[in-house]
Amino acid sequence: MKRVLIAGTSSGSGKTTVTCALLQALKNRGLQTISFKCGPDYIDPMFHSKILGTDSFNLDSFFCSRDMIIQLLDKHGKNADISLIEGVMGYYDGGVGSAFEIARMTETGVILVVDCKGMGESIGAIMKGFLTFRQPNNVIGFIFNRLPLRLIGFAKRLCQELNTKFFGIMPQSDFVFESRRLGLVMPDEIADMKRKTAVLGDLAEENINIDKILECAEFPLPKYTAYYVEPLFGNRKPKIAVARDEAFCFIYKDNIALLEKLGCQIEFFSPIHDCQLPSDISGLILYGGYPEHYLEKLSSNKTMLDSIRCAVNSGIPTIAECGGFMYLHDDIADDNGSKYPMAGIIHGTAFPKNKLCRFGYVKLSAENDSLLFEKSDNIAAHEFHYYDSENNGCDLTAVKFDGRNWKCCHCSESIYAGFPHIFFYTNARIAERFVRACGRFGGLIK
Repeated sequence: MKRVLIAGTSSGSGKTTVTCALLQALKNRGLQTISFKCGPDYIDPMFHSKILGTDSFNLDSFFCSRDMIIQLLDKHGKNADISLIEGVMGYYDGGVGSAFEIARMTETGVILVVDCKGMGESIGAIMKGFLTFRQPNNVIGFIFNRLPLRLIGFAKRLCQELNTKFFGIMPQSDFVFESRRLGLVMPDEIADMKRKTAVLGDLAEENINIDKILECAEFPLPKYTAYYVEPLFGNRKPKIAVARDEAFCFIYKDNIALLEKLGCQIEFFSPIHDCQLPSDISGLILYGGYPEHYLEKLSSNKTMLDSIRCAVNSGIPTIAECGGFMYLHDDIADDNGSKYPMAGIIHGTAFPKNKLCRFGYVKLSAENDSLLFEKSDNIAAHEFHYYDSENNGCDLTAVKFDGRNWKCCHCSESIYAGFPHIFFYTNARIAERFVRACGRFGGLIK
């Protein structure tokens, strides 16, 4: 199975630029390419998908066991000519959720991207440090980002001295992936995205030895114990409405795929553009995104707010994460303090903090049974938000690596609402419980 992991020596080293450039170049060659992102990030996979015209997937070793990581890699990548996996932060950063852990679990070769701007001989020190810090580390070679052309010979000599491979350079270009406080701007927000990625693809073809990457990307897939899912119903399928538009776009494709495998019909809708929820639904999911950038449009769509309020109050099984959780509040405040009325299910205001709140991985523990959780469950989750709530809930306890903990989330037999994002393959019983609840609500099972 041909695959390679593109990692960076630090955040901002250029791994997203290099990954997108390589994806475009491989597409230009007519190769069937699948992409993955290490960790819980939503936005980088959107860039991958925009370039390839197909889905991109997450591999998160905090969320998932080794067997599940390899199964997801196998499931999505087995028919591809090559799979590209983009790392997260610096290669070794993130503990159990690091790119290093993904490479180790999947036995995948790693190409490190070094940002060379403002450096000369120090490039060698960085390379040697990454090559010797952990053994084995799966690093097979380097790509040098923003390397002056006069130093190409020097970079090649360094690779020879350190017994590693020179895969090429990525020269300085006018295309920079701009950032906002929650990460990269969305692909659709970048003017002339197709032209810019076309330029990146040409730069990769000219300056990166893609033939060598393809030659060095052949790695046996480790053996694993597979997890199998069977549909929970017969021909009748519970219909689940999933919010998807500019405001609600942080969706794990594997979450949707697992619901479909369990026998659900997914119907997407837009809280911005549609007048009401789809008809005859048995479940509702409001994932995260950027609702704070569309407050006026969301608030002015009164018929949709009424439709969602009625559905949730009727007891329809509902998942509302992060931005979706904010949407269920009485109102959301903007940076100026103006409040915009929302669905009114969660009483209180969601408001900006202008800094990350409770950022990072957590384990969620439950003291009582609810829609998604059984008593004593301990489920991996992730928080990444600059907004907070006057009413975060108290039905779960979130615990971080260092022991810090806090109460969070509104949980009942019919709702999960809170800031933490959940990946269903962390514990597939979460998805099964949700689907069974949808089946009961829709009268498919007792």
